[in-house]
Amino acid sequence: MYIATANTPLATTITGSLPRPQWFVENLRGRAFLAAFHGDAIYREQYGDAVATLIADQVRAGLDIVTDGEMRFDQDIGGRSWFGYPFDRMTGLAPQGYGDPRQRQGFDGRTREPADILSEFVDTMRPPQVTGPVGAGDLQYDAVWKVAQRLTGKPVKLGSCCGQMLELQAQNRFYKDRRESVMAFSEAMNAEYHRLADAGCPVIQVEEPLTRGNAGAPEIPPETYAEALNREVRGLRAKTEVWCHTCWGNPYAQRLHGRPSYRPALKFFAGLDVDVVTVEATENAGAELGEIAAALAPQQKLCIGVISHRSLQVELPEEVAGLVRTALKHVRPERLVLSSDCGFGRQGMSRTHAFYKMAAMVRGANIVRRELGLAAAPLPASDVRFMLG
Repeated sequence: MYIATANTPLATTITGSLPRPQWFVENLRGRAFLAAFHGDAIYREQYGDAVATLIADQVRAGLDIVTDGEMRFDQDIGGRSWFGYPFDRMTGLAPQGYGDPRQRQGFDGRTREPADILSEFVDTMRPPQVTGPVGAGDLQYDAVWKVAQRLTGKPVKLGSCCGQMLELQAQNRFYKDRRESVMAFSEAMNAEYHRLADAGCPVIQVEEPLTRGNAGAPEIPPETYAEALNREVRGLRAKTEVWCHTCWGNPYAQRLHGRPSYRPALKFFAGLDVDVVTVEATENAGAELGEIAAALAPQQKLCIGVISHRSLQVELPEEVAGLVRTALKHVRPERLVLSSDCGFGRQGMSRTHAFYKMAAMVRGANIVRRELGLAAAPLPASDVRFMLG
């Protein structure tokens, strides 16, 4: 169901996260969101002000679809809260001690080298044990979304780490095998997404499903991950717009996989029960966009990253426009959405960099909109009447 992107060719958005305002120093520290928001006056004020500030930044930059900046996440190390928010609040999970050797596997051994930044990231993850039936617990995504949506008339998108990524990190001590475990996580997330959709959220984004790479090999083939994603979003498209954000990782804004290809995942895209598939495109200057667009089902839209979350260099509007034109060789404007490659994170860059990157995206989109005879999006930040100096 198209809601946020209906009748909006070249709609602009960001993946989700934005750098925290420096004055937002409170954290949930494991509490349920509503317990803190209703019971802690300092947290309520700082959180509400932070979300309002970041929505204002996005509106000033001219985005069509905004996010809450993912301010529910704590200011932690390496962005742990992307995993940790659900880890600490879902039922059926229990903490495990530090030193799990499985955390040191992968990434070409980089996590075993103390002098590597990925070693610090893995130090902080603290994945749980699965000790009982997995449930959504106190995720409270509906409340998180409501706090943001009441601050703006623009559609607010809410994204979440997918059940597959959560299961990949957890240590199963309850289900008979990995397949049963990943399906249980998918069912738990599906229940939470339905509460979010029923609250009125116009876009739900499922983040980093593992069809893009078989990280669970050999226990879980990519076909099973595709099945798990469809179970995670089952029934949602009758209620809201569903996006599938595929990317290549983002701890400390690091590139984890060299310059990877989407080609192994393309055969699954058309079968995913989603409205929009999002991909990173700045990494290879849109080299695979033709193959990606051809792999989508006719009713699916393509969302491409046109600004990088890994570089502090702010893109020029002409660079953004060039990448959009490349995509338009393969997909119609009404089927194309523009975004950041991934989230800006809480430690990767400053709010200043993030703001001007968002503005560059809209400026670049407006160049192409004018070329196509479409109305340009209002961009309040570009109003020369209010320049200082």
